[in-house]
Amino acid sequence: MESAHLLGPGAKKRVKIHPHTVTAQYATQAPYSPQPGVHTHFPQPGDEGYDDAPSFEDFGSFLDETSDRTKLTEARKWPQTLFGSRDKEKEKGTPLRALQGAGAGEGSSSSVGVKGPGKGVGGQLASFGEASVSASRWTWALLLGAALAHGALVFLTRLASERFGLSPLLLVLVRSAAQLLSVAAPLQRGENPFGPPGYRLRLLCYGLTYSLSLCCASASLAFAATEYATPTGRLATSALSAALAFLLLEERLGLADGVALVTGICGLGLTLLPAADQPEAPGGGATSADPVAFWRAAFGWSLSAMAGLWMALALVSYRSLKERVGLATALFTVSWTGCLLAPASMVLLQGGWAWPSPSMPGGVPVWGLMAGLVAASVLGFLGTTHALTRLHPSLVSASLSLEVPVAALLQLAVLPAVPFAPEVVGDVMVVLSVGWLVTVKLLPSHGAGGRKQREEYEEILDSPIK
Repeated sequence: MESAHLLGPGAKKRVKIHPHTVTAQYATQAPYSPQPGVHTHFPQPGDEGYDDAPSFEDFGSFLDETSDRTKLTEARKWPQTLFGSRDKEKEKGTPLRALQGAGAGEGSSSSVGVKGPGKGVGGQLASFGEASVSASRWTWALLLGAALAHGALVFLTRLASERFGLSPLLLVLVRSAAQLLSVAAPLQRGENPFGPPGYRLRLLCYGLTYSLSLCCASASLAFAATEYATPTGRLATSALSAALAFLLLEERLGLADGVALVTGICGLGLTLLPAADQPEAPGGGATSADPVAFWRAAFGWSLSAMAGLWMALALVSYRSLKERVGLATALFTVSWTGCLLAPASMVLLQGGWAWPSPSMPGGVPVWGLMAGLVAASVLGFLGTTHALTRLHPSLVSASLSLEVPVAALLQLAVLPAVPFAPEVVGDVMVVLSVGWLVTVKLLPSHGAGGRKQREEYEEILDSPIK
């Protein structure tokens, strides 16, 4: 096919579209006259070379590949940060991808397509909403189960420390050593247990921060009151994770999420009020006016706050690695880093190395207690880490605040004691905040959130650019 034209600045193009042919005619201001040696021919259906002509689909793909918008989108990158460089458009995605991520991305095994044969927009929206709510229920069920496991873990640690005289750091070491068995999962899938190339340093930082948080929280139990160390660490984690997620990941909280988070933090603060009225220091015997006892308690509170800071960093770190690192790899990383940091902390703080044997009195209950600690630790970690792949880190930490009232109820069942009024009010506020948060997240399809998603979805379907 030979085709050539020399068009002047005032050239005009006229196109006629027929059901079977497309005719293009060019004309200048002056009457058009064929030039010698120039032949113009457009293949018609049935002619040789007609099938080789570029189609409208190919032309559209060519425009998409060479358009300035694509080049600008590819050139718009996030700056290099502590957690690496990411494509902002790929991370946030289009509204359609966000809607799909709310359903299929929530961890459900079934996927809902945008177009379905024999379904209208209403049917597609209904099926999408059902899948999204179902997946959200599964995620929140795992998160609440992790909160219960954390509450049991806090209670069992307190029981082992007060009844059997075991060091909390020793319990962290036992848990970390038992969790090393999780290396079998990535090895079975043919993955590197130390993470994919290019992400191993960030994964190492995640494991170190998580293990440092556990060591600081466990060491604080020897200096501060046991029942007040956990609320302090959880309060610091909830507050700092919101700030770190905004500064490092640019993830913001909605109004309802912020209200629930502030309510939970206020409830945790109320549970700490009776600590200021304790007549004796945690070590026993010395009054709060004793400078030694005062500084011991201050050091314990500092360790609890430091544990909250390290845990907030760990949550945000895994949030940035959620697409590259699986649950088993993260558990193995936390385990081997804990095996290194727990003995180092015991040597630094001169912690107890007492190891229970089955022959000693009470040895069998202690080993059963340790088995329960390992099980609760694994369940709590897996539920928390799975929730981090879908939810904001501060929302995960706020939901885990449910461990404080759970541990208080278990402590009250084993050691009957009259709780203080601020503790009761604070625990109720924590439960109400978590309940409100779960209700808001699980019922979006019947409120304003569902209407907003429906409007965005219909707008995308009606848009000429898909």
